[in-house]
Amino acid sequence: MIDDNTLGRYAEDTAAKYLVSLGWRILERNARNKYGELDIIAEDPKSDELVIVEVRCRTENQFQSATDSVYGHKVNILKRSGSLYMESIGWEGFWRIDVVGITVNDRNNLEDWTIEHIRDITG
Repeated sequence: MIDDNTLGRYAEDTAAKYLVSLGWRILERNARNKYGELDIIAEDPKSDELVIVEVRCRTENQFQSATDSVYGHKVNILKRSGSLYMESIGWEGFWRIDVVGITVNDRNNLEDWTIEHIRDITG
């Protein structure tokens, strides 16, 4: 069985490939600051916004979906961490937080998955 760390790395790689397929440009991955870690920072060319992308992974039949697992305290951490990141790079434009959820249908077969993308979870 595939361990949690391997599954997490796979989910982040899968999310990054998905975003690139949409025409997005990945600026940074796993950016850390005093408030936490930002999984993916990308540029959405359709909106000219920078996007903090929180990647969540679940296996099928878990109680809570991957995207539903981002709420409350985690959203506040993402807001603070995102604000600090944008300040650190001097970004003065619009930015948002998206969630990409990867559901792995068979933990022993990482090719069997679904993806859900929720845009602007704070807007």
